[in-house]
Amino acid sequence: MYADVIVDIASGEVDRIFEYRATEDCYEGSRVTVPFGVKKIDGIVMALKENPEFDKNKVKDILKVIDDVPALTREGLEIVRFVKERYHVTTALALRLMLPSEMRKGKVKAKNAVFYTLNPAFSSVEIISRTGSRAPAQKGIAEFLAKEGRCRSAELREKFGDSAVRAMLAKGFLSEITERENRNPYLSLKKESKAVDLVKAQKNAIETILSRPDGTTLLHGVTGSGKTEVYLNLIKSAVDEGRTAIMLVPEISLTPQMLSQLRARFGSAAAILHSGLSNGERFDEWWRLRTGEARIAIGARSAVFAPVENVGVIIVDEEHDGSYLSETNPRYSTLEIASFRAKYNGCRLVLGSATPSIESFVRAESGVYGLVGMPDRINKMPLPEIEIADMRKEVRRGNASAFSLALRSELKKTLDEGNQAMIFLNRRGYSQTVICQECGYVVKCQSCDVSLTYHLDSNVLKCHYCNATYKMLTACPECGSEYIRYGGTGTERVVQDLKKTFPEARILRMDNDTTRNKEGHFKIINEFASGNADILVGTQMIAKGHDFPSVTLVGILDADMSLYFSDYRSRERTFQLLTQVAGRCGRAEKKGTVVLQTYNPENPVLRFAVNYDYDGFIRSEVELRRATGFPPFADIVRVMVESADDAKALEVLKAVCTETENIRSENPDEFIFFGKMRSPIKRVQNKFRYQVLMRIVSGKRKIVDSVYIIAGKYRTKDVNVYVEENPNNLN
Repeated sequence: MYADVIVDIASGEVDRIFEYRATEDCYEGSRVTVPFGVKKIDGIVMALKENPEFDKNKVKDILKVIDDVPALTREGLEIVRFVKERYHVTTALALRLMLPSEMRKGKVKAKNAVFYTLNPAFSSVEIISRTGSRAPAQKGIAEFLAKEGRCRSAELREKFGDSAVRAMLAKGFLSEITERENRNPYLSLKKESKAVDLVKAQKNAIETILSRPDGTTLLHGVTGSGKTEVYLNLIKSAVDEGRTAIMLVPEISLTPQMLSQLRARFGSAAAILHSGLSNGERFDEWWRLRTGEARIAIGARSAVFAPVENVGVIIVDEEHDGSYLSETNPRYSTLEIASFRAKYNGCRLVLGSATPSIESFVRAESGVYGLVGMPDRINKMPLPEIEIADMRKEVRRGNASAFSLALRSELKKTLDEGNQAMIFLNRRGYSQTVICQECGYVVKCQSCDVSLTYHLDSNVLKCHYCNATYKMLTACPECGSEYIRYGGTGTERVVQDLKKTFPEARILRMDNDTTRNKEGHFKIINEFASGNADILVGTQMIAKGHDFPSVTLVGILDADMSLYFSDYRSRERTFQLLTQVAGRCGRAEKKGTVVLQTYNPENPVLRFAVNYDYDGFIRSEVELRRATGFPPFADIVRVMVESADDAKALEVLKAVCTETENIRSENPDEFIFFGKMRSPIKRVQNKFRYQVLMRIVSGKRKIVDSVYIIAGKYRTKDVNVYVEENPNNLN
């Protein structure tokens, strides 16, 4: 038997099959170690065959099969082929999506635990009598194990002493058992399961989705309408049928909350996958899914590659969220991978959101997706009333703080009544920029063409693009002035201001700076949910999915900030974000209030958001996109050229542009826009950036594939050239 192997080298020069002589324990999908030149390297068996294509005498042997169970299923191999063809990446790069990186690099292995029992060759009475009174510790071990059956090695040694354990082993009275032990993340999660009476809308949603054995359904339910309970019932239906399930959420902060509910219903059958786990935890959870010990995968974007077989349902919560689009190579769409898996397994794909993306809305309207609506909150409470605070009037009144009088008043009222509040600002740090008042100098990153953000907690300046840190200035490096001003407000500064205004309030902050470790999100959310804080200040990670019954006030600072990004999605994102964050309050029996602060209260997007008028907004936006030729009626394709050498980057840009212009001249009716230019952010991590930007009539796959081929042709070790389709960020 011979094996077609892909070696774990991402270079396009070795992106091909290599033949090896297979061993008996080798299967399709097995991880293997093979000789490769003078090195030994790991790879994946893509296929097995009876006869080689090359001379048998020149075919080398596979050195080792790494795992007892093939790491990749047959479906996993098909996903790899799909990713390779769809996103024009090497097979090795596509394979890396399927395996935990530490496992692939051999940096993590199964954790084994050692236990001791009494040797069954002797009776417990005999062992106890033969230890005698002269060895009380050994007798204690015998009596303890006779009662308990077995004990972990470390615990037994701590309890009775190492010498006593060694003596018992030497006499042959103990048997050693080695077992694999899973590292279980989030052990502190509560697992309380409550009986839930479904309301009519939930029952209708479940029945409608289950009536379609496969295909995609858009579940459009307002915040607080009970979508999570629908998801749990759909998962139960799949598990009851003997199938598996994948549940995706957009933020790592939401995974512990969802895992808690899944564990309450399904126990250890639920496993979590996300980048915040330790290496060992991710390894063990992945293997629990691969071996079938766990049947439900929950996680953020990467969990779409979970190694489960016979999938019965895939659920994508908050389907509109931009985090489902990968911004590193391979630049895949989670929804496309989910759709591929749903078709492969003949299962249901459910996309849930209170504010579906325009692309999903158009597909549902045209009948490509099924559509299920849940227009009311589960408790029949109205959506919170949104009050607009015009910050222009606040400035004229002499109020220079981040809080309007209306928000201060509502905060005081909320705290006096013993309720909780959430303050949303989608900008972390203390201030957005640091400016010299004398000469106007703005402190910028040395590696990126962006201003630095001041972080008060650590008293440093940080670049939010490359994560570099700098010492805080004491004087302007240009003119020497000590008059340094802070421009723009971040979450850190909001917390400081709140502490001054409401010194008795207990305040938590949730952003990328406070949630760096695995438990960061969970601890903050748990602390707030337990009532141990009065105000939660945060970025967009507090805007989605969380359910806090005592929150009766949401304050939205700089509500119109995202409207001014040079991005065709800015209106849509603003509406979605405002609607989502407003939905965090008034979810229980207490009425909720939202104070939305803006310098542009007449903006139609804000007016739609204030009235929760999704239909009005979406129809307005669809017509605007149709008229101007933006997605979903066209595809934005961007070729990015990056290099540490500005001249080389420019040279490659010109070559790429010439070839893509040839495609355009051959297909003039398919191009709505074409242009080459510097990227809006000209330099990131010391690399100069240029782009060719195109808008192509939607669905022209051959043209887009041709652009990928051109980009691949000019990619070298000195110049990175890659393609983005409908990118999240056009900066």
